[in-house]
Amino acid sequence: MANIVQTLSERVASSVGAKVNYGEKIEIGGVEAVPVSFVSFGFGGGSAPEGSEGEGEGGGGGGASIPIGMFVPGENGPRFVPALIPLLAVAIPLTWVAGKALSRVIRALKK
Repeated sequence: MANIVQTLSERVASSVGAKVNYGEKIEIGGVEAVPVSFVSFGFGGGSAPEGSEGEGEGGGGGGASIPIGMFVPGENGPRFVPALIPLLAVAIPLTWVAGKALSRVIRALKK
């Protein structure tokens, strides 16, 4: 079982991340930029109960890698330059979930 988990983690590490979106460091106008991505992945699995017949095991997983910007050299050190559309694609649902959670916490504290 440990070999399966190790194999899956190696495959996921090579298939999601900034390198998948952008490749290695990028040079733009003589300036080296480092890409930044929002990476998320998960796995699930199952098995048959002991003594059952006709039932088996299963599993699956998936991931996402969304480019959100780059770090570029600046006068005071590296600075982040966002890629607006993907950044909004990540920020809007995250803000909605945070607001929903905050409203439930406030509602629970009022009781």
